[in-house]
Amino acid sequence: MTESSQPLLSLRLSVHYPRKASVLRDVAFDIAPAEILGLVGQSGSGKSSLALAMMGLLEMKKGRADGNIDFAGRDLLRLSERELRKIRGRSLALVLQSPLTSLNPALKIRTQLKEAWHAHATGTGSDCDLAIERTLACVSLPYDKEFLRRYPSQLSVGQAQRVLIAMAVIHRPALLIADEATSALDIITQSEILALFARLNQENGMSILYISHDLPSVAGICHRVAILHEGELVECDSVDRIFTTPQHPYTRRLIASLPGIPSRAPVIGRGAASGAV
Repeated sequence: MTESSQPLLSLRLSVHYPRKASVLRDVAFDIAPAEILGLVGQSGSGKSSLALAMMGLLEMKKGRADGNIDFAGRDLLRLSERELRKIRGRSLALVLQSPLTSLNPALKIRTQLKEAWHAHATGTGSDCDLAIERTLACVSLPYDKEFLRRYPSQLSVGQAQRVLIAMAVIHRPALLIADEATSALDIITQSEILALFARLNQENGMSILYISHDLPSVAGICHRVAILHEGELVECDSVDRIFTTPQHPYTRRLIASLPGIPSRAPVIGRGAASGAV
């Protein structure tokens, strides 16, 4: 991110749960417009707690966030639930790792996509159908009656994940949070979803917080990488620097555990955000 540009999101955050040590301690980073930031950390490091805090959903887990999350000029931690609902799903969206549990098993795909659209839009049935058609095309899913009549249990895991992404991006959010969104997928489907994230970033200018423990996928699509260790952000730098000259001992151990330095995938370009520091 250049000095003259303003971050889309800037946060400094601590997260606490009852009768537990702080899960996140003074974690701070920015995300630039049209940037993909990778957030890497082992299980229990606080990655999902950070995602929930950003979405204003920590209370579901009885957690509490302190600090600030400045998103598009507003501090999300200071907003009421009513104000958050206007942002959540419209300009800030979340994709979780388990599509078959995130989708409603009792509702057809068409119904769930319509509900996602109507949550933040008004218009005719034709307007809704057009939005669904365009969004399904964006995630490489068919817009036909047979597919839309299916229930989640009738989809492959890869198709279900694409439906979940479609619901998240139907309003073209400025920032998409992908929390371990490829961890439940086979290697081929994972590659397809990563290419989809890269395309959303390149074609729509969508910023993405890509949360993962999979270092090769992070190297493939991210511009920068933030390393989370035991609730603290220990390093944040460009992909090239993290993977070739890591500074923190924990980051060095992570990179040393790889069989080789991951190559940059062709799906990601070197846009303005790739030089962010």
